[in-house]
Amino acid sequence: MGDRRIGVAVDFSACSRKALKWTVDNVVRDGDHLILINVRPEGHYEEGEMQLWEATGSPLIPISEFSDVHTMKKYGVTPDPETLDIANTIAKQKDVVVVVKIYWGDPREKICEAIDNIPLSSLVIGNRGLGKLKRVILGSVSNYVVNNGSSPVTVVKHSDHESH
Repeated sequence: MGDRRIGVAVDFSACSRKALKWTVDNVVRDGDHLILINVRPEGHYEEGEMQLWEATGSPLIPISEFSDVHTMKKYGVTPDPETLDIANTIAKQKDVVVVVKIYWGDPREKICEAIDNIPLSSLVIGNRGLGKLKRVILGSVSNYVVNNGSSPVTVVKHSDHESH
């Protein structure tokens, strides 16, 4: 029974931490794979590995390896300690495989791609609670994924009056 692949979109903000914590508390159970999906802005990379991954995203990186400073540097990510702590703790406490996958490009498109390509059983995403005007201008990533993603998507709301 244990081949559920639960994705959580993480950008290492308070909002994505809340979504991850909610997922760990309410969704994840023994036997699951928890996949943290991080989308980086597109950049120009040296020759080599990064170029190969630009289209398909990074390989699945085990959380223990992802937590290593050298790995973070290699992928150009700076995860916050709390996100790493939540992910490492669930990996130790439950029979859950926690991995990270990094994509480069537009978060809306890449998260939808991840749902199809990994493939995910379901996805959890935080919503930053942008004001109406900002949402019109920027377009909400969570809205886009809810409307275009091919798996069930849960949006965990984050309101402005919560501590950041």
